[in-house]
Amino acid sequence: MTTVNHNSDFIFLYDATLCNPNGDPDQENKPRMDYDTNTNLVTDTRVKRFIRDYLKDQGQDIFVDMEGDSKVSSDTKLEYVIERVLSNENERAVLFEETPDLLKDFIEIIAEKKGKDTILKLLQNKKNSKLNYYILSQLVKDKFIDIRMFGSAFAVGGFTKAYTGAIQMNWGYSLNQVELVESNSIVTIMNDDSSTFGKDYRVYYSLLAFNGTINKYAAKATGLTEEDQKLFRKAIWESIPSQPTRSKMNQYPKLYLEIIYNEGFNNGHFGDLRNTIKVSYKEDIPAKQVRTFNDLIFDVSGLAEMIIENKGEGKPISEVIIYKSADFPELKIN
Repeated sequence: MTTVNHNSDFIFLYDATLCNPNGDPDQENKPRMDYDTNTNLVTDTRVKRFIRDYLKDQGQDIFVDMEGDSKVSSDTKLEYVIERVLSNENERAVLFEETPDLLKDFIEIIAEKKGKDTILKLLQNKKNSKLNYYILSQLVKDKFIDIRMFGSAFAVGGFTKAYTGAIQMNWGYSLNQVELVESNSIVTIMNDDSSTFGKDYRVYYSLLAFNGTINKYAAKATGLTEEDQKLFRKAIWESIPSQPTRSKMNQYPKLYLEIIYNEGFNNGHFGDLRNTIKVSYKEDIPAKQVRTFNDLIFDVSGLAEMIIENKGEGKPISEVIIYKSADFPELKIN
C-alpha cells in the first residue's frame, strides 16, 4: 500500500452537552477549563483514546491498550507482543517475508534458547542489534495502526526507539464560553453493599475545536499509508458518539476539514485553522446561557475565502476533504 506522500492540515470540531468532555484528575475530575477565559479544554490524548477504542472495535490491532485485562506500560506491552508474534510461526513468516537472511539469523538465536529464556532476552544481546531494530520497525509498520498514526516510544533492553507520529493534534479549546453545571453529591452502590460518594461535574454546552497535521516525512518512518489516512478520517468523525459512557454521552462531530497541500508546501502554511472561524452568540442569548449548537452564530467566510484563493495548480492547496453535520453552515469553496 502507498505511504502518505503529501502534507495535510485539518480542523476538527465537536460539541458536548451536559457531559464531562475531559476530566482533570488534579481538579476532582472537573472538566478541564481555562478559568481566565471561561473556555473548556480537551487534551489530544482524550481524542486519540476515542480513536484507538474505535479502531479496536473495528478489529484493528492497537498498541496503546491493555494486555488482556491488565493495564501495562508501553515497555511491558512491547515484551508481550514480541513474545507472542515471534512464537507464532505464521506471524513470523509474514514478519520476515522480505528478509530471509534475518529469518535465518532469528532461527539460529531461537536454537540457543534454554530454560526460562525469553525471545526478548535473547534478542537483547548487542550482536543482534540489526535484527532488533528490524523487528521493531516491522511490528510498528505492519501490526499497530495507532503507532503508524500517532507514534510511540519504547525502551526495553536492546529495543530503544522513538517514533514521531505522522498525525499530530494539539489540545482543543471551546469556541464559546462554557458554564459548569453546579454539582451535587452522588452515591454509587457497590456489589458488596458499600457506598462511594463523589461529585458529578459537567458542562452545559461546549463547542470544541482542534487543529492538527498529517506529515508525509513522519509517515515514511511509521509507514502510515493512504488507507490508514482514510481510516483516520472515518475514525475521528465516528468514534466520539459511537462510544457513549455515562460522562461522555451527548458528544457529536460538527466539522472535519482537511487541507491537502501540493508538492513543495509544508504543514502550517496557513497557521492554526481555528483562527479562520468566528463564533458569536445570538442577540437574545448571553454567553453564559448557551445550551445548544443553535444558540451560536458561525462565520466561516474567512475559511472559505482562504481556500478559494489558494486552491489550484501552482498554489498551496491541492484538495479539500470535508465532513460536516447537517446543521453546520454551508462551506462554499467551489
